[in-house]
Amino acid sequence: MKKQARVIGIDDSPFNKFKDTEVKVIGAFYRGGDFIDGVLSTECRIDGIDSTAKIAGMINKSRFRSQLQAVFLDGIAVGGFNVIDIEALHNKTRLPVIVVIRRYPDFRRIYSALNKLKMARKIKLIEKAGEPVKIGKIWVQFKGIKEDGVRELLRLTCTHSYIPEPIRVAHLIGQGISLGESRGNA
Repeated sequence: MKKQARVIGIDDSPFNKFKDTEVKVIGAFYRGGDFIDGVLSTECRIDGIDSTAKIAGMINKSRFRSQLQAVFLDGIAVGGFNVIDIEALHNKTRLPVIVVIRRYPDFRRIYSALNKLKMARKIKLIEKAGEPVKIGKIWVQFKGIKEDGVRELLRLTCTHSYIPEPIRVAHLIGQGISLGESRGNA
């Protein structure tokens, strides 16, 4: 794989769960982990069901689409429990999708919360993503790519932290837009 493989990192912005109805979702388009080429954005409903379609639409309408080789997601959901169907995202974009998770998820707690919120149907989307695999200091779920390919993309894109640079920068941009200034923690 080329050192300058074009990828996009996607993360949501901070939001107020008591008054906001939508969350800004940021995409940082990168060449490997060294150079940002562009920024994309869309909005998704908080705890909604539109994340997969909105993210796929954002990617597919982008002038960068023809160059993209993979999609990195910061977790499997945006805006609280707006769970992304990573298999459908892979099918709609025809790109490998890699979910990056900092800590192994407490699935029992997540599923309990979804049941209490009457969102149990979202459990199937989480299960469909597959069992997280530990690579280095992070966990990943992936569709449309083999584990060796995920390892190679992580090697190319994790240049300033153990998180891929496109996700780290999307996180910082989202904080800057929502909070007026980024606070790190990416």
